Amino acid sequence: MTDARTQRVEVTQTEQDTPALETHDLLTQVGFLLCAIYSGWHLYVLNIAPLETWTFRIMHIAGALVLGFGMSAAVSVRPVPDTAAGRFSVVLGGLALVATLTALGFLSAAVLLMSPDATAPPDWTLAFFGWTLAIGTLVALVTGWLYPARRGQLPLSNIALIVATLSSCGFILFSLDTLSLRLRAGTPFADPNNGWAAFVIVLLIAELTRRVAGMALVVIALVFIAYAFAGPWMPGFLEHKGYDANRFFTYVFTDNGVLGPTTAVSSTYIILFIVFAAFLQSSKVGDYFVNFAFAAAGRARGGPAKVSVLASGLMGMINGTSAGNVVSTGSLTIPLMKKVGYQPKSAAAIEAAASTGGQIMPPIMGAGAFIMAEITGIPYTELVVAALIPAILYFASIYFMVDFEASRTGMRGLRSDELPKMSELIRQVYLFLPIVILIGALFSGYSVIRAGTLAIASAAVVSWLTPYRMGPKQVYEALGNGGRMSLQIIIVCACAGLIVGVISLTGVGARFSNLLFDLAQQSTLLALVFAMMIAVILGMGMPTTAAYAVAASVVAPGLIEIGIKPLVAHFFVFYFAVVSAITPPVALAAYAGAAIAGSEPMRTSITSFKVGLAAFIVPFMFYYSPGLLMEAPWYVSLRNLVTALVGVYMLAGAVQGWFIGSAGPFMRVLLLVGAVFMISGDWRTDLLGIAIAGSLILIGWKAGKQTA
Repeated sequence: MTDARTQRVEVTQTEQDTPALETHDLLTQVGFLLCAIYSGWHLYVLNIAPLETWTFRIMHIAGALVLGFGMSAAVSVRPVPDTAAGRFSVVLGGLALVATLTALGFLSAAVLLMSPDATAPPDWTLAFFGWTLAIGTLVALVTGWLYPARRGQLPLSNIALIVATLSSCGFILFSLDTLSLRLRAGTPFADPNNGWAAFVIVLLIAELTRRVAGMALVVIALVFIAYAFAGPWMPGFLEHKGYDANRFFTYVFTDNGVLGPTTAVSSTYIILFIVFAAFLQSSKVGDYFVNFAFAAAGRARGGPAKVSVLASGLMGMINGTSAGNVVSTGSLTIPLMKKVGYQPKSAAAIEAAASTGGQIMPPIMGAGAFIMAEITGIPYTELVVAALIPAILYFASIYFMVDFEASRTGMRGLRSDELPKMSELIRQVYLFLPIVILIGALFSGYSVIRAGTLAIASAAVVSWLTPYRMGPKQVYEALGNGGRMSLQIIIVCACAGLIVGVISLTGVGARFSNLLFDLAQQSTLLALVFAMMIAVILGMGMPTTAAYAVAASVVAPGLIEIGIKPLVAHFFVFYFAVVSAITPPVALAAYAGAAIAGSEPMRTSITSFKVGLAAFIVPFMFYYSPGLLMEAPWYVSLRNLVTALVGVYMLAGAVQGWFIGSAGPFMRVLLLVGAVFMISGDWRTDLLGIAIAGSLILIGWKAGKQTA
């Protein structure tokens, strides 16, 4: 054993002496530094030195693109293999780099040679800018597709994409004043170079989305882009006049598209609260949330699963993606669930369903509430209040599912010696202060940005009362982690902006509203079911923020058109955009859980759908019982909450086949009927549902007493 240890030490020392790993260390530090600067710059601009809106959003996207294409450098740089393919990839990457550098050179010449009193640069400086930039970008993209970089490489094609980002975004910034982009973008009078720059930025956004979030959102975006050009040949209500390339690309790269609500939210609220989550992690306050959940629910039957419900709700509201929440909390809860008897697919499915619910958990709601506030104009604090009862219903339904399964299979909880001591955690209850300060600041009238900044500062201050004191080094690490974690969701929001831009340009959203209106003439319930299907399909494979942004543009206007209140319509859409993460066949949260549990992904997604099935009923309750969104007197809201809890309890029993003991087929049908009675919110149907529930409880109690 001594020889083995010695050998390992020698190997490690040899590896550290290699130039590749020295480069790795340097590039890791540089990449992390740039991420810290990126997130720190946002905090500075948001709180101290505001920028003009378009300038800030363009720089926000440009920074994410540069960091995204350069992040592979944060691992290491290895030599390209000396093969024909390797040499050809270098040649193509070199050509792409030369072309994009040429475009950047033309832009630099235009900036340097433009006189202060001129309204435009000399013509020759930008004569070759657009097409050289586009050619270089396309060659770099093709090179990346044909010869993907191995882990640890920063190929020339990636460098070319970084240069293309600087050139295209730099030109747009340069032309904000000199070429009057704000007046001409999206019109036939837009400068052709504006079109080229916008075209390149769209390509870069689509490519980075493919790399960080997969093909699902990219395919949807490409379908919408193709629709913008194929309009004259489309059937029925999908037909439109079509648009030329210059008009289209300059339009989607305005505040009607990429620079619109999705980027507005990602550049302010989303990155702010991701940095907040990073500060909670660095200060170990986030660990306290998980430990508190273990101490509170760990001893109950199936304890780790109930811990997953609580912990995922606490952490998921901060995390911007359901799958990200699964990875962060599931790495702890899934193995423990398997330990007490849950099958791997059940453990992964429970974590996926619980983590998905974090996106509807106030006060942060995974940043979805901020997009809703931006789109609807409803104050954020009103949305937080409205989200309270739906969150209770969602997590109650998951909790009931977990409890019934644990009771049916006879699972135990964790032993006392396996859990944190509640008495010790109570003495550290001050670690909840960052959340308390955030909520208090929001309801005291502070802006979301100011409240979030106070919460970030309080997380650092609270850490001084623990062994994990945050000093300059820890603050730097939190900023770096925040910048790195935010890249995916920033790019996804930008890609969703492309879809929103197409919907706005073509007017397909209004046509879809008319279709829903026609359906509502036959049956409002049919229109709601159709809207649900569209919202879920659009949300599959996308993070919640992007899923909601797209669905809100397509579905929500139609629901409002048929007479549903904007708050109810948008919560309906938002809820289904959230649960699309656990809906087969593309259930990202379930797939992330399956990877940790070692289960089969498709079976896990079906199980997660089963666990979260009650959640698919809750949005229909919004329509029939607006009191669930606090859109009624308090006593009506309270009655709706109580009856809705009984409804989801019965539905959970029907799904699990367990209700005060084993439930046979007949009892499961009765449970389902009783649950359906609780949907409408009418006191008469509520009484029928409660009568069914009471009768079944009495029957189960008597049966259990006779058995005993």
